[in-house]
Formats: sequence, structure tokens, C-alpha cells
Amino acid sequence: MTSSSDNSSAGYSPSPRPVYDAPTLIKRTAVRTHIWGDRESGLVADWLYASTDKLHVLLFGLAPGRWFKHSPAYRTVFAADEVLYVLSGSMLASNPETGEVLQCERGESLFFRRDTWHHVQARGEEPLRILEFFAPPPATGSSGVYAQQQPYLEKSKYARDEILGGATYPARSTLKRLTKSDQSLRVEGDLTVGIIVSSEHLTVADIEVAGGAQGLPTKHDGDALLFGLHGEVMIRARWQGSSFTFETGVHDGVFLPHGCSYEVLSFGRTARLLLGVAPRYLHPWS
Repeated sequence: MTSSSDNSSAGYSPSPRPVYDAPTLIKRTAVRTHIWGDRESGLVADWLYASTDKLHVLLFGLAPGRWFKHSPAYRTVFAADEVLYVLSGSMLASNPETGEVLQCERGESLFFRRDTWHHVQARGEEPLRILEFFAPPPATGSSGVYAQQQPYLEKSKYARDEILGGATYPARSTLKRLTKSDQSLRVEGDLTVGIIVSSEHLTVADIEVAGGAQGLPTKHDGDALLFGLHGEVMIRARWQGSSFTFETGVHDGVFLPHGCSYEVLSFGRTARLLLGVAPRYLHPWS
């Protein structure tokens, strides 16, 4: 989870911000790590895949039953769109300002926009692992520096008492739980692309790669990161006159800079990827 620890004026060292100057394979075993939080907010482990001037992607984890909340030093309210995809475990997510509470299971996502306070708990007996896509990224001042400038939320609530005894739920909702049935599907060559979220800042998609599939040559209008969910695929990329070929497995990532063309290829069984792109999915010359 992106935290306010990147506010150096508060005496904290910034979270690592991995950047790349070309298409890059990011092996799970080589991902940069970071721990943030304090006794009041709780401690969170981050595995940072990419943090460019367009896109921020990380995996964060909590032990069973543990929360992250907020504290004066670690304020969980940012100027960005965020998608939290549950890789394992069960996530209880809340907006402590409005009292909204949602539960997301493995394979489901939570989406919220800027200025949304958020807390997360790992439910049940399994550790929680979440893949987070965040844009605009911290490099633009959207995370810690921004959070420290916001009015502090002194009291947290975890219930919406105003709906009790009413005929309908209140219209305002800041948190959106998304399941596979909510995806908007696209067929791109042999790939089935399920759009989870697409805003003016961020698109996140679930890609099913059939055995032997050959995806279409693709170029996005922004930085992109592919993340392995299941199986193995090959990524063939072309950028600035050079060619790159990567083999990805579970929890490996491939970073693709703005302007890079790539294909997703399978030489084995069915596989699945998550894709994050910022700021725009469609390249104007696609």
C-alpha cells in the first residue's frame, strides 16, 4: 500500500521507486521491499514492482487478522485512482470517513478514486496479498506529500447507521467491489481481455491467455505492467529499434514503457495476467 512515508519533511525515507529505461522483466525474487507504518496505523509489507512518472504498482501484505489504518504520520488518503486486486486471502476494506465496509475475496478487486480514506484488514486465517495499481503515481506528488496536507481524520467509523430503518441505501458510495462478472470483455487476437477498471488515469485488465495463443501487437498510450497470475507466457517487445523477449511466471512482472509495442505468446497451457496501464489504454495510432 502506498503510504505517507514518502513525505521526507516528516522525517521518513521515501518508499523505493523502481524505474526502468527499457522493457524489463521483474522477477518475483528480485522485487524491492519496504515496510511502513507504526503502532497506531499497523505495519504493512510492500513489494514494489514499478514506480514511474506515470504508473505505480506494488504488492502489499498483511498477516491474518491484522489491519492497516492510519495515524498522523501515515495518512491513507491520496490524490490517485487505486485498484486493489486480491491475490490471496480475504480483504475487509473500509472508508473510515463514511463508514462503508466491503469484503473482497480472491480474484475480486476494490476500486476507489482520489480523496478516499481507506483501511484494510486481512480476514480469516490466510495471509492477505494484494496487487495495487495507483495513478497518478507518487512521483507526481499524489501520495505522502498530498496526504500530509489533508485535514486529519480524527475518528474512524465502520458502519453506516444512516441506512438503518431506511428503504434504500444512500446514493453516495466511494468504494466499489468488482468481480469477474463486472468486467467488460475485449477479444484481442487469441487473448480475452477483461477490463476491470478504466478511468482517465488508470486502466486495469485481467487477460486470459489460451494455450498456444498469439496476441495482437499492442501499444498503449502510457506505461504498462504485466503481472503473472497463473501459468507461463512469453512477452515479445519492441522499443526504440530493439527487440526483447521475456518468459514470465507467477508473480513475475514485465514493465513496458510508453511507446513500447509488445505481443503476448503462449507455448504451453492456459495462463492469466493482470495488466495495469497509465494514463490511457488505447494508443492514438493503434
